[in-house]
Amino acid sequence: MKRTLPAILATALLGFAFGPAPSMASEAYVENADEIVKQADWNTMETVSVVFDENGYTPDVLRFKAGTPYKLALHNQSDKHHYFTAPAFFRSIATRKAMVDGQAEIKAPYFKAIEVLKEGGRIDLYFVPVARGSFEVYCTIDDHREKGMEGQIIIE
Repeated sequence: MKRTLPAILATALLGFAFGPAPSMASEAYVENADEIVKQADWNTMETVSVVFDENGYTPDVLRFKAGTPYKLALHNQSDKHHYFTAPAFFRSIATRKAMVDGQAEIKAPYFKAIEVLKEGGRIDLYFVPVARGSFEVYCTIDDHREKGMEGQIIIE
């Protein structure tokens, strides 16, 4: 049966799982994210693309500069669904929105993972990095991580 836009959006929203409440100290998200997003100059936004293949992300090391607005374009070119799971990274950014293949816009303050559906799935995440550091990213489906679907995100 052909998937309808509501079914695609429902799947995307499940993939954009909300994280824990910001009041949890070790799990806290950026508190003033709305202010950071509002003050960002989105005309200077940089785009970084990541392609998902059968067993990896290309590139597998991503570098961002704190305070710079970005669009992270996630493209799945494999015949499997994949996750872009990076809970510590998502806690260190101010999120503006996510767009599902140009068909829907999702405004959510916090994410912990993004699932990009197989065979051409695409999601764009708009954000401003805030906390500097090095963060893991990996796929949590089956044995994908063990087969090499992992990487590193660096905020300088």
